[in-house]
Amino acid sequence: MASPRGGGKHPELQDVVEKRVAKHPVRWYRSTFYNATILGLCNFAAPGIWIAMNSLGAGGAQKPYLVNAANALTFCLMVVSCFFSSILTKYIGIKGALIFGTVGYAPYAAGLYTNNRYGTEWLVLLGAALCGISAGVFWAAETAIALAYPEPYNRGKVLGYWLTYRLGGQILGGAINLGLNADRDQAGKVSYTVYLVFIAIQAAGPLVALLLNRPSKVERTDGQKVDLSIFNHPVEEMRLMVRTFLRPKYLLLLLFIGQAVYAEATFFTYLSLWFSVRARALGSFLSALIAVTCGNGLGMWLDRTSVKLSTRSRVAFGVIVTLQGAWWIWTTVLVTKFRHTRPTYDWSTEGFGHAFVPYLFLTAGFQLNYLFCYFLMGQLSKDPQEVIRYSALLRGTESAWQAVSYGLNSIRIFAEVGGVYICLGLWASAIIPAWLVIRHFGNDAVAVAAAEAVGEDQTSLEQKSEVQSQKA
Repeated sequence: MASPRGGGKHPELQDVVEKRVAKHPVRWYRSTFYNATILGLCNFAAPGIWIAMNSLGAGGAQKPYLVNAANALTFCLMVVSCFFSSILTKYIGIKGALIFGTVGYAPYAAGLYTNNRYGTEWLVLLGAALCGISAGVFWAAETAIALAYPEPYNRGKVLGYWLTYRLGGQILGGAINLGLNADRDQAGKVSYTVYLVFIAIQAAGPLVALLLNRPSKVERTDGQKVDLSIFNHPVEEMRLMVRTFLRPKYLLLLLFIGQAVYAEATFFTYLSLWFSVRARALGSFLSALIAVTCGNGLGMWLDRTSVKLSTRSRVAFGVIVTLQGAWWIWTTVLVTKFRHTRPTYDWSTEGFGHAFVPYLFLTAGFQLNYLFCYFLMGQLSKDPQEVIRYSALLRGTESAWQAVSYGLNSIRIFAEVGGVYICLGLWASAIIPAWLVIRHFGNDAVAVAAAEAVGEDQTSLEQKSEVQSQKA
């Protein structure tokens, strides 16, 4: 599908007011909610369980260094697989790409299991490599689906709902671990029994992905068709990917994406270094519950089409960066002290709360930043093909930052204090470049005119329908 004339957004992606849209009946098993649920279950089974393992601190290991190095390998390979994901989508479709993307997660869990139980290290690295090859495609495919399948007035809620499943893995993992390790008030590694459950769930991921509707089968309440086809020759598609990456608006967001995702390895490592096994399990469980609440709240705010897009985006940006800065300053003070005092906090330890609460806030902040990055890509995309490219670039950029983060956090000085210092610096340096992009959202005269035209057309259709029904 071509973009509409005049440089505006494709009708699938326009920010329209819901009450102006003539609603169309849809079958439940073709609806955007159904597909969001399937996508969420895939997210739960694959990256959700990956997050569950890492939210225990270093994949549940006693020391974070091997697991952080393995995760760095995963994200390095994801940079490559994300870049080529649009080409793979051309040949196997977006549904095929999602199925392919779920395959490599179970070997990663198997590697952590054998390391935890037998001390084997090579399978951790092999599993990480297989995960990286498939996960880059999965990340790009799921992001494109999450942005292109829903109606514009449901996109924020769908993003929050879909990402809830990702955190559902963390909630499950934390609950299981809390039950198995509730009496372990010392530092150490978690029970290997947990990994058997994780392996089984991740192995089910490809089967769940088979239930997703292809774009042509999706039915939206606004009547728009979903098209995520790539028709370009692979060489041309690679050229378009590079050109999209080099656009000034995307380049200005690189630091914001970096500060959003670099944090993950940092706060997971923080949890593994300074807390007991059962405190880590509690942190995994509670932080996910808080993040789910915050993420869905942000999604509902971004969907309030009664509020101007410029206001929605600016308020969300202001709240996110202000809170994130406060949490990083707090954590910087703590790790600077911990490097000298070398504590191991348990929930029965004095001072546990002041060290534990920042971890909860940082996890919630990660969810808010994560969802907002998807919102940014949706605003930059002008047509469904750009959704795929921006999705792949976002996930590739995230992977590059996380490869650096996990790689550096495998070095002791960065694990203990350096990672937090870098996160604070990234946060401060990202604010102005990101604002230069966000301040234009909702001020594009062509896009606004196109959205209003769509609204007028839909209103006209409703009026005609009412007249015809009265005549009948």
